Amino acid sequence: MELFEQLRREYEFGIGTIKGVARKFGVHRRMVRQALASAVPPERRYRQRACPALEPVVGFIEQILEADRRAPRKQRHTARRIYHRLRTEMPEHAVAESTVRNHVNERRRALGLLGGPVFVPQACAWGSEAQVDWYEATAELAGQPVTLQVFCMRAMASGGAFHRAYRSATQQAFLEAHELAFQYFGGVFRLLRYDNLGSAVRKVLRGRQRVETERFIAFRSHWRFQSEFCMPAAGHEKGGVEGENGCFRRNHWVPVPQAADLGSLNDLLLVWCQEDEHRQISGRDQTVGAALAIERDHLLASAAEGFDLAEVSFPTVDGSGCVVVKTNACSTPVRPGTRVQAKLYPAHLEVWHEGRCIARHERCHARRQQILDLEHYLEVLEHKPGALAGSKPLEQWRRAGRWPASFDAFWQRLNERHGRQQGTRAMIGVLRLGRQFGDAGLRAAVEAALALGCSDAEAVRYLLTADQLTRPAAPAAAVGALARYDRPMPRLDGYDQLLGQGAA
Repeated sequence: MELFEQLRREYEFGIGTIKGVARKFGVHRRMVRQALASAVPPERRYRQRACPALEPVVGFIEQILEADRRAPRKQRHTARRIYHRLRTEMPEHAVAESTVRNHVNERRRALGLLGGPVFVPQACAWGSEAQVDWYEATAELAGQPVTLQVFCMRAMASGGAFHRAYRSATQQAFLEAHELAFQYFGGVFRLLRYDNLGSAVRKVLRGRQRVETERFIAFRSHWRFQSEFCMPAAGHEKGGVEGENGCFRRNHWVPVPQAADLGSLNDLLLVWCQEDEHRQISGRDQTVGAALAIERDHLLASAAEGFDLAEVSFPTVDGSGCVVVKTNACSTPVRPGTRVQAKLYPAHLEVWHEGRCIARHERCHARRQQILDLEHYLEVLEHKPGALAGSKPLEQWRRAGRWPASFDAFWQRLNERHGRQQGTRAMIGVLRLGRQFGDAGLRAAVEAALALGCSDAEAVRYLLTADQLTRPAAPAAAVGALARYDRPMPRLDGYDQLLGQGAA
């Protein structure tokens, strides 16, 4: 801009010719003509330059972008995430982050994938508000891809967040995640903001009026916080947690995480939440962890004890020895017609009778399924041993890995020795030992009996109780005062004389 001004001024008040002005300033005459035509320089157009540093990693970037087309929409790589993967997985190729970002943006611009919503930043007082939301993510559990529902609570003042994954966003999971979040933050926020999720809202009325569920009202009263719900289709009203979901998903759910089970995955999520406390949000002068330490002093104190999260019902045991809870039939060891208490938790179901827990099953989120435990039918099978081989509880034990091949081998030996009916009864007696000694102990005893060539149920019982039958040797007692009763050893000389006389 300054050069154009000098060119124009020199032409008008100085040399007065295009050639002279160009020679004086060392520029092309074309530029002098451009300056005379307009005081504003024309927009410069840059030619596409070759990127030799990018060429070795283009294939890797293309593989990532191709894999993202098959990945969940909200678990795809950002340009920054691709750059960090290049530094970790291909450190021998030094590429600038801006080069990677320009290449990725160019590819996405060609596909029309750029752009997104605009969020207005909010300012909140310490401990005044947190926002709650669910989002969907995919993980590999025991080698199988599983779509999970992830709970997130974000502190609006400090930016700290808590994430926990569940197989289904049930009301029990919703309430349990709240308690775990309060434990993570060290207190309760005064206001929690939600969208109109079914675990808390039964009906949306005009404006911000809602008909809330009874359990959510009781839970809110127990923990002493206030709730506020967004308008329908107005996710920007809780933009803090929406942005947290996307940031956490991009940084920790990409690539798709792997874990042995859901518990291990949640342990990993907790570690990631703690790692995020070391980051610093743009525009703030302290890390998330430092701000969260300040915010903890402004939170409401936690309740003295937790809220009863179980959904309680009182079903009656049917003719199959099952109770129906949430359309699923779960086995119990009590007689049909018995009225029991069922407690449904986020991850499991408990059946209670006469003040004790008589059955516990992992929660099934499918509908109209049968969840059966073979132990609940052992007493019945003793009277009907022929039903064991084709029973559905046995089939479910096989699928769950609770019936190893050693059980079949031992059962076969019992049948060969006692006959099919009596051998099956003996095998049922062996299975009942698992209640006392546990599945792992019973499996080890059966395998040991097979190795010894035994084909008797009592041999398994002996192996399970062998350590209890061993008695330590009695310690030697001190003689002490009994020494005065000692007598000398008898002499046998007289017997030798009698023997001599007999020989004579």
